[in-house]
Amino acid sequence: MTTVTVLCGPERRRRWTSAEKLRIVEESLAPGASVVEVARRHDVHRNLVTAWRRQARTGVLACGAEPMQRQDDEVGFAPVSIAPDRQPLTAPSGSCGAIEIEFAAGARMRITGAVDAATLTAVVAALTDGRPR
Repeated sequence: MTTVTVLCGPERRRRWTSAEKLRIVEESLAPGASVVEVARRHDVHRNLVTAWRRQARTGVLACGAEPMQRQDDEVGFAPVSIAPDRQPLTAPSGSCGAIEIEFAAGARMRITGAVDAATLTAVVAALTDGRPR
């Protein structure tokens, strides 16, 4: 038996609800299931099923259900640690203040007093090989 989908109106694409997408994703994740076969069965392109699987894995595609568990070999967020507050810099008497810049390579630059913005930009560009940071 053949199924025909008639699309009427200005919209020429099918719209899938999140629940339908999740159902197709779950079907494609079943043991022994083939993404190509699942896509054919639901008359969608295999790349669309793959995109939905990625969205479900990252939690973008959710329909009131819990996001799918991340596999051990997938990329996740890196842990973040908060450094304790440093003591405020003491500016020499008569100066306007100070700023300290720490570069990724470990170099540190401390600026005290008034500095021309163009000069400071040129110094930072020279220290970072011209790459914006």
